Amino acid sequence: MEAFLLSTGVVALAEIGDKTQLLAFILAAQFRKPVPIILGILIATLANHALAAALGLSVAALIEPQTLRWVLGLSFIAMAIWILIPDRLDEDDAKLARFGVFGTTLIAFFIAEIGDKTQVATVALAAQYQSILLVVAGTTLGMLIANVPAVILGDRIAGRLPVHLVHRIAAAIFALLGLLTLLGVGEGYGL
Repeated sequence: MEAFLLSTGVVALAEIGDKTQLLAFILAAQFRKPVPIILGILIATLANHALAAALGLSVAALIEPQTLRWVLGLSFIAMAIWILIPDRLDEDDAKLARFGVFGTTLIAFFIAEIGDKTQVATVALAAQYQSILLVVAGTTLGMLIANVPAVILGDRIAGRLPVHLVHRIAAAIFALLGLLTLLGVGEGYGL
């Protein structure tokens, strides 16, 4: 359950102000059809994060536990730093309208997530917790927690979120997770 809750919280916080959240705002403004946009986000995230979690488990199986602890700890600390760097949306991500609302969202979100902070976090969390199901369920829920309000409320909430504060909180969580991992905290408890 810890893998699910941590994955949900960390991704929900990391997603605030992320390029995929910016993409959600753009798609909502362009199409004004929240249900197919939300379904596109859901399916794209499930597919992308399932692949990322599978990669995380594969990496964990190939690396010695002691080395993996250092790789994961340093990865979480790198994520903490990366989260503090603001994202920009590539305009090509939003120019797929010929595929309809659902298709455009599905393709744009899947592509935008490749190499994104939340995908990298999913790889690391799956390697850490050794659970594709709990991590993917958590990271997907985290994406939805951050992006569904963006789709439904759009411009009304865009300027009201304290994005810098949210990024600092997410960075602090990743840094703490990295330090705890490097120190071996929870090693005997499936962490």
